[in-house]
Amino acid sequence: MPARLVFVIAIVCGACCWPAAVQAELLAGAAKVDFTDYNAGPVNDPLFVKALALRSGETTAVIITLDAVAVGEIGYIKNDYLPTLRSRLEKELGITPTHVLVNASHCHGIVAPDVGEKSFQAVEQALKQLMPVTVGYGVGQEDGVSENRRILMKDGRTIDVRHAYSLPADEQIAAVGPIDPSIGVLRLDRQDGRPLAVVYNFACHPIQGVPSGANTADMTGFASQVIEDNLGNGAVALFMQGCGGDINPVFYKAIDHARDAEPLGNKLGLSTLKAIHKIATKVDDRLIVQNEMLALPRSDLAERVALQEQEQQRLMTSLKGTTLNLKTFLQLMVKHGLAEEFPSYSSARYLHEKGLGREHLARLDAENRRNVEAYLHNVLSMEELTRVQTNLALLRKHQAQNIAAGKRTVDVELVGLRVGEFVLLTFPGELTVQIGLNLKAVSPHSGTCIAGYTNGYIYYAPTKEQLLNVGNAQEDSDCILAPEWQALFEAKALEMLKGL
Repeated sequence: MPARLVFVIAIVCGACCWPAAVQAELLAGAAKVDFTDYNAGPVNDPLFVKALALRSGETTAVIITLDAVAVGEIGYIKNDYLPTLRSRLEKELGITPTHVLVNASHCHGIVAPDVGEKSFQAVEQALKQLMPVTVGYGVGQEDGVSENRRILMKDGRTIDVRHAYSLPADEQIAAVGPIDPSIGVLRLDRQDGRPLAVVYNFACHPIQGVPSGANTADMTGFASQVIEDNLGNGAVALFMQGCGGDINPVFYKAIDHARDAEPLGNKLGLSTLKAIHKIATKVDDRLIVQNEMLALPRSDLAERVALQEQEQQRLMTSLKGTTLNLKTFLQLMVKHGLAEEFPSYSSARYLHEKGLGREHLARLDAENRRNVEAYLHNVLSMEELTRVQTNLALLRKHQAQNIAAGKRTVDVELVGLRVGEFVLLTFPGELTVQIGLNLKAVSPHSGTCIAGYTNGYIYYAPTKEQLLNVGNAQEDSDCILAPEWQALFEAKALEMLKGL
């Protein structure tokens, strides 16, 4: 073949290939908009809606994160938020509705009423800033900010740690549940190496608050601020809540110091930064989005409601009259705690009475012990009653919801997203931590993140085993799903992960 002809063919082939290479380049843009409700009272730190726009070839996807409790159903964001936002994004910006992921951090901050408008602004700004990026994935570790709220009791029950009811006695506790200390991190850099955005996924419950009680984005808001301040260059940190349904902040019930999310957020932010700095980004144009609906079985809670009503009646009936009140009970507890054998006076007086053939103080002590035990029984019964009544109200609520739904299943939206080595699978409920650990263990991808609280809200999603405990722990009672849901979800999730 003549050399000139070879040269011409090479030029033509190169020209044909060049547009496809450019078209497949990964582009990204990030933005954040303050959507704090400044009319709702004092503000400690701002709440943000953040958007990360991604484009590769013909595929565009958007990740939106909210410093809010949920995407609809509970809190300040209404159920029409997501469909209305998606419809507008499609109409005005050409974004496929099923390519929009909205994740709530689950902080309990108060957001502005115009959350839909602010969300659109964030996405619009992110799209205007699309630029070529390099990407990388890494994993950080942080085990000092969270603890499992579930406590296995020696009697076989599992209860949870909440401000709604009391902690059990120490001698009744057998074990506690696990946490997931891993922080999944997606890093996106500009072509000059400066960070553009990071997405980090962690399982926690950002419900610590601040000492003043003012409005706050809680620990994950502080963590994101630490990350952004340290990275500089206008980088945006997007927190995606993981499987934190049964995870509390550490020392959640402590009474010797004010509840303060900032130290916990700072620790999480610094641990995330350690992971970020170890990530080497590279050119990688992979952007895959899957969106599937899955029908999950609704629970029938009628039997559980009846059992809890019986337990409620039993506890109420167990309350007996006692001569003590709180004041005298505390006095006797202190006296008998300080001197179990001789609580009423010096041992010399007991010996004096014994020498006279009397047992006045000993009899008084015995009577007081009986009265203390009777009063303490009432206190413990009331603590149990508080737990039962709190969870019974949830069971009645969700039984009514499931009946009113008119069908035995609930449709949930699952999204699978791949950006380079970063792989994400989402679910709209409060997944408990074991679900995330299960899926990470079987996923074919090392860079797997699981995010609950995404694209809707269907309350708690405990494991099948945890749902055998309905009525004892709140997350098991604050649930509309039947135990069979877990196997169906995990099977579909694994199928989607394999397809990414």
